[in-house]
Amino acid sequence: MNNLFKSICVFALTMGFTINSFAQDSIRTPLALGKIEPYRMEVTYDKTSHLIFPTAIRYVDLGSEYLIAGKAEDAENVLRIKASVRDFEQETNFSVITNDGRFYNFNVYYSSYPEALSYDLHTMQKAVGKANGNDVLFEELGNNSPSLAGLLLETIHKKDKRIVKHIGAKSFGIQFILKGIYIHNGKYYFHTELRNSTNVPFGIDFINFKVVDKKVAKRTVVQEHALTPLRTYKPLDEISGKTTEQNVFLLDQFTTSDDKVLLIEIFEKNGGRHQTLQVENSDLIQARLINDMHLKF
Repeated sequence: MNNLFKSICVFALTMGFTINSFAQDSIRTPLALGKIEPYRMEVTYDKTSHLIFPTAIRYVDLGSEYLIAGKAEDAENVLRIKASVRDFEQETNFSVITNDGRFYNFNVYYSSYPEALSYDLHTMQKAVGKANGNDVLFEELGNNSPSLAGLLLETIHKKDKRIVKHIGAKSFGIQFILKGIYIHNGKYYFHTELRNSTNVPFGIDFINFKVVDKKVAKRTVVQEHALTPLRTYKPLDEISGKTTEQNVFLLDQFTTSDDKVLLIEIFEKNGGRHQTLQVENSDLIQARLINDMHLKF
């Protein structure tokens, strides 16, 4: 019994020492190791400052009532900000999260004569390197890094390879083709191309992705399943005459049954030159796996 009691005491002392050491190490570990360095910025009362971000602004939080801010109209990636009171003395701050998952933090000071009123964060990001950024995970992307998803969209667009050669539509001088279907970490990347061989610009009203029954002559809401792209490489409003544009769409992974088909539809604004692509389930399950694409940071 004495030996057992001694063993229990030694074990308890050892565990206590280990837990205490871990707690002390946690206390001693500086939170500054994970610090996101803020940018320094000056604002004034009589003039508005503008910040241009690489992608659309998703979230803005102001540190105090000394600041007022808002997204510029019809420009999702431009933030305007100014002082709401004159000559405030205290430092304040604001934070921004953009659609590519980047988190930005700014320390703000009042100045009657700011050094600059316009800032291009895209130029700054190129100068310091994208790899120095940080990622915020969004619910719709699951465990996919927004910056990695953005790089995959960009890489597919720049490589511009046609790996699917049998899916396309052509009429009224407009050709719409599916160049490739890629898959990575539970997400599809659809690479499309739209060519306008006429002199009349093709204004894009909207693009649809939906799963429908193959043999339904008159479709109803119940018989259609709309799919919403999570990301698009770039916005396209118009294809000028005699030009070709391509785009890449990111969607959640899915498959269809043999009696259903995916339709990718593009509609012309104030026109009737609509185009429709039909994608079979056999095309979806043959999507090219992205494992070792050469990404440019």
